[in-house]
Amino acid sequence: MDHMKNFKFFITLLLILFSVGIYSIEANQKVENFRLNDQLGNSHELFYYSDHEALVFLVQGNGCPIARNASVRFHELERMYSENKVKFFMLNSNLQDTKASILEEAASYDYQMPILMDETQLIGEALEITRTGEVFVINPQTWQIAYTGALDDRLTYENQKQEASEHFLKDALDEITEGRAVTLPATDSLGCLINFPDQRNKTDHKLISYSEDIAPILIDNCTACHRKGGLGPWAMTDYNMVKGFSLMMREVLRTKRMPPWHADPSIGHFSNDRSLSTDEMKTLVHWIESGSPRGKGKDPLLEAEISDSVWSNESELGPPDYVIDIPATDIPATGVVDYKYHFVKNKIGKDIWVRASEIIPGDKAVLHHVITSFGELNVKGPRKGRLNFRTRKGLRGYAPGINSNPFPDNSGIFLPGDVTFEFQVHYTPVGRKTVDSSKMGIWALDGAPEHEIFTNTMINSRIKIPAGAKNHQEFDTMNVKRDSLLYSVLPHAHYRGKAMEVSVIYPNGEEKILLSVPNYDFNWQTSYDFKEPVFIPKGSKLKQINWWDNSKQNLANPDSSVDVYWGEQSFEEMLFGAFMMRNLKEGEVVSTKTLENYRASTEE
Repeated sequence: MDHMKNFKFFITLLLILFSVGIYSIEANQKVENFRLNDQLGNSHELFYYSDHEALVFLVQGNGCPIARNASVRFHELERMYSENKVKFFMLNSNLQDTKASILEEAASYDYQMPILMDETQLIGEALEITRTGEVFVINPQTWQIAYTGALDDRLTYENQKQEASEHFLKDALDEITEGRAVTLPATDSLGCLINFPDQRNKTDHKLISYSEDIAPILIDNCTACHRKGGLGPWAMTDYNMVKGFSLMMREVLRTKRMPPWHADPSIGHFSNDRSLSTDEMKTLVHWIESGSPRGKGKDPLLEAEISDSVWSNESELGPPDYVIDIPATDIPATGVVDYKYHFVKNKIGKDIWVRASEIIPGDKAVLHHVITSFGELNVKGPRKGRLNFRTRKGLRGYAPGINSNPFPDNSGIFLPGDVTFEFQVHYTPVGRKTVDSSKMGIWALDGAPEHEIFTNTMINSRIKIPAGAKNHQEFDTMNVKRDSLLYSVLPHAHYRGKAMEVSVIYPNGEEKILLSVPNYDFNWQTSYDFKEPVFIPKGSKLKQINWWDNSKQNLANPDSSVDVYWGEQSFEEMLFGAFMMRNLKEGEVVSTKTLENYRASTEE
C-alpha cells in the first residue's frame, strides 16, 4: 500500500514538473531578511517572526481575478490556524499598484491582513515570484521555502469548482505545524503575470557604472557619515572599500537599516529626508547583485571634497562664534552610568541671538545624548542648584540624527549673557574606559532676527508597558494657545520603542497625521523637519502616540519579563516629543503654500 502511495506521488510530481518546467520560487530556497511597510503604514521585518511555526504569503495584485478569488479561502485558512503560530501576509510587487490603489482594493474585497508593499520590486525579484495568486510558505526555523505554488485546485483560468479536491496549502501547513516534512513542496500556480522588467536586464546590470551611477549616490547620501571621523563605522574612501562592504550594504538596504530614515514616505514631506529614491535603491542593489563591477572611469570617491571639519555648519557658516566646554566625564568600561548634569556659567559676556548651535561629542561611542538648557539657577529650595522652570529655555542638543542646521525662517533664540547652561548628558559604556570631553558651538546673529523660535515638549510620565506586550500603545496631547507654525518634530522612546505618530487635532475636531514613524530605531534620534512649516491655529491640539515592543522578539529589549515605566535610563521608557515652533505675530500673513496645506488638511 505504501508503495502504491509513493508511486502515485511520484507520478503526480512528474506531471507537475513537466507542466511547469521551472518553478518561480524554488522549494527549500533560503530567504534573506527584508523589511516592508504594509498598506496601513505598519513596518514588518521578516526575521522578527522567528517565533512562529510558519509564515504564509499570497502574492496579491490589484485587478487579478485569481488573487481576488483565492483571497477568500486564504482568509479562511488564517482563521483556521488562528490558534497556531502561523502568520498570514499578502505581498504586492506590482509596478502599477500604489498605496492608495491597494487600500481601495483591500476595502472592496475585505482584505483583513497586512499587504506588504514591495514598491522597488527588489523582494519579489529575489524571491523570483512570477504570478499574483501564487502562495508560498516560509519555515522560520530554517528560513527556507517549505511550500510554493497554488492554494488548492479549485481555480483555473476559465472555470472554478464548487469545492477543492486537493488542498495543497492546507496540507503543507498541517504537516509543518505537526512537525512533519512537507510531502508536496511545489505545485503549479495560476494568476496574472507580474512584470519584473529588471529580471530581464541582468546583463545590463553588469554595465551599471560605478563612477557615473554608484559613487554619486554614495557621495550625495552616505559619505556625510561614512567618512573618517564620521558617525559611520567605516569610511567610503574608494571603490575597494565599497566593494568590500557591498554585500553588507545590500543587507542594510533590504532591511531599511540604512539610510537612517524611518518616516512613512506617504505621509508628509521633510527637508532633511535621508531616504533613497526607488531608482537609487534599485541601482545600488542591482549593481551589488552583479558583483559590484568596477567598470571604467575615475573613482569619484578619491576626488570627492568631503569635509573633515568637526562642525557640520562650518562649510556654510564658518567656525562657531563661541565654543562652550562641557566638563570632562570619566566613563567606566561597563555598568550603568547615571545621567550627568553639568552646569556651566555663560561666559560669552553679552546678550546674543543664537542662529545655530551644535554639540560635538568627545567620544561618540559612549555619548548617547545631550539635552541643552539655559536659565537662572535656583539659589534655595528643594531644586537648589538646578535651573528655574520659569526661566528655563532650550538649545539644540545631541544624539545621532539630530539636525544642527541654522534655525529656519529668519528666526533665532535669545540667549542672555547672565544665564547658566545645563547639560543633561547620558552615557552608555562600550567595554572600555574612556573620558568624554564634549563641546558646544554657537553661531550668533548680527542682530535680532525677524522671529523668535522655541521648543515645546510633550511628556507622558504615566506610561506603563506590560511585560511581554508586542504592541503597547500610549499617547499624550498638548494644547496650542496661539496661532503658530510648526517646523520640526522629534519623537522619542528608548530600547522598546517600536513606532510613533504625530497629528494635529484642529478646533473643529478634524485630525490630520503629520508624521508617522513605523520603524523607530533608538540608535537614531531624528528631528523631522517639514519642507513647509505647518500652520497650527489657536485652539488646536498636538497629539503623539507611541507604540512599544516589550517582547522577546525585540532583540534590543533588556528584559521582557518586567512591566516598564517612565524613567531616564534606556532600560526604562519614555513618551517624549520635541516640537520646534514659533508664534505668529498679530496680523502676520503666512506663506501661500503653508495656507494651501492647511486648507487641504481641513477639507480632507
